[in-house]
Amino acid sequence: MTGAEGKTKKNKSAYFEKLIKLIDEYPKVFIVGCDNVGSAQMAKIRKALRGKAVLLMGKNTMIRKALRGHVENNKNLEALLPLVRGNIGFVFAKEDLSEVKKRITELRVAAPAKAGTIAPVDVYRTRWTYWYGTYSDFFLASFEYSIEDY
Repeated sequence: MTGAEGKTKKNKSAYFEKLIKLIDEYPKVFIVGCDNVGSAQMAKIRKALRGKAVLLMGKNTMIRKALRGHVENNKNLEALLPLVRGNIGFVFAKEDLSEVKKRITELRVAAPAKAGTIAPVDVYRTRWTYWYGTYSDFFLASFEYSIEDY
C-alpha cells in the first residue's frame, strides 16, 4: 500500500466515524439539496449554523456504506438510504428543525443560469417587442416558429 492509498483509507474511516458520531449525538436530521450552491455560500451557511446545527457533505457511496453499517444500531437510518441521491447534505440538529431551516433559507440566493443545467424555478419569457433585422426570421424558422407568433 502506497502513502496515497493509506491516506485515502484513513480519510474514509475518519469520515465514517464522524458521520456515525453525528448520528448518535444529534437526535434530528434533515437532508438538503445543494445544487447550484457555491463554496462561499456553503461557508456562510456553515457559519450561520455554528452552535445550532452541523452540515455534513460527502460522497453518496460513502454515506450509504456508513448508514448501512450503522442500521443495526438505529433502524430509522434505513429510511434515509433511498434519499441519498444527487448533490445532498445532512443537517444534524439538537434544536427545532424549523429554526435551522429558517436560518438556511435566509441565506438563500439566486444562482446565475448555466448552460446545460435545469432551472430550479420556472422561467418565463416576455413578449419580444422588436427584432434585429431579418436574421430573427431565420432564427425563428429554425425552430419552426413564425414571426407572427410574437
